[in-house]
Amino acid sequence: MKMVKVNDLVSIKRSIESGTTEQQAVVKNIIADVRSRGDEALRGYTEKFDRVLLSSFSITEEEIMEAYQEVDEGFIAIVREAGENIRTFHEKQLRPSWMTTEENGTVLGQKITPLDSVGVYVPGGTAAYPSSVLMNVIPAKVAGVKRIVMVSPPDVRGKLPAAVLVAAKEAGVEEIFKIGGAQAIAALAYGTESINSVDKITGPGNIFVALAKREVYGDVDIDMIAGPSEIAILADDTARADEVAADLLSQAEHDPRACSVLVTPSVRLAEEVSAEVERQLATLPRREIAAKSIADYGAIYVTDTIDEAVETINQLAPEHLEVITDNAMELLGRIRHAGAIFIGRYSSEPVGDYFAGPNHVLPTNGTARFSSPLNVDDFQKKSSVVIYSEKALKDNGAKIAAFARMEGLEAHARAIETRLNNDK
Repeated sequence: MKMVKVNDLVSIKRSIESGTTEQQAVVKNIIADVRSRGDEALRGYTEKFDRVLLSSFSITEEEIMEAYQEVDEGFIAIVREAGENIRTFHEKQLRPSWMTTEENGTVLGQKITPLDSVGVYVPGGTAAYPSSVLMNVIPAKVAGVKRIVMVSPPDVRGKLPAAVLVAAKEAGVEEIFKIGGAQAIAALAYGTESINSVDKITGPGNIFVALAKREVYGDVDIDMIAGPSEIAILADDTARADEVAADLLSQAEHDPRACSVLVTPSVRLAEEVSAEVERQLATLPRREIAAKSIADYGAIYVTDTIDEAVETINQLAPEHLEVITDNAMELLGRIRHAGAIFIGRYSSEPVGDYFAGPNHVLPTNGTARFSSPLNVDDFQKKSSVVIYSEKALKDNGAKIAAFARMEGLEAHARAIETRLNNDK
């Protein structure tokens, strides 16, 4: 891995997923086509991009049963336990509606309501992602969403990975469709003959999925425009080089554009980790992807002090942050920007990917400065409740009317004064 100066860390930050002009045009055309031709357009794009002609997009109960036969009982048990961990964590995020009563009789409050429907996109391609199913579906279930629709691109046989189907069934998804890409996002946003539209779309995907989510935002809500995965590790001399290198590679193997960074005040650790990364790369099954990621977006920055290392992490605002230092908990309060924070040697990032319980759908590319992990709040909406009393209106009506006239809105003022005059 290359050693860099702090200013050079900026060079490894990737551009926001805005795509090329050509990609943007392709996505807009696909969305317009799906809105116009519905299932016919979906069928054509599935044949073109996924190389399979489907008569039906729906997953049947028979396919679900076949999926359970294809995976072993041990995997099913792991999915169930991971699902329970995720559910337990997200249940702690639930907040009740509330009301307060003022002395003058006014009642103010907030009503929390789950979204009616959510669409979950699960990527296909080079790997199966049952973990993405759990992380998107379970918080929606906890929030109280009644209708959850899952879409995922089929393989050339017209199938979805058995592990993905099992995870979907265990999480409680009842509508599953074999479609992917921008066409799937369009179907979720606007509906077709086979698929009813939803109110929000969550889940990661390739650049065309990301652009499609950006394009339909406003007609539906979306979770975020997520970029390739990233990890930063803040470590000192107490960390083991082989473990740090393994964690860096755990993200590099995701995508050629994944970003892996070590920030440390230890020259010795930096040198050992650099050598370990090269050694471990040699035996990785996905070494071509990981090697490209490390070459283009991997870096080691050696700081003068641990304080400088912490500040560097806050500048990066990484998606995943591991803190492997002496007295790591003492640094937690000083970390301002990170999507998920893993404290200590045994909190390797994959623990969060699959099993611990917190959500692994996280803000990327520095957006942890202002964004949060996917959570129960993302699947609910809040309505303000105002029950103004007669006394409160008499006490404050003139002030409200004056405020309205200051903004040049006479009808607003009269709406208040009409009530005041009627009660004289």
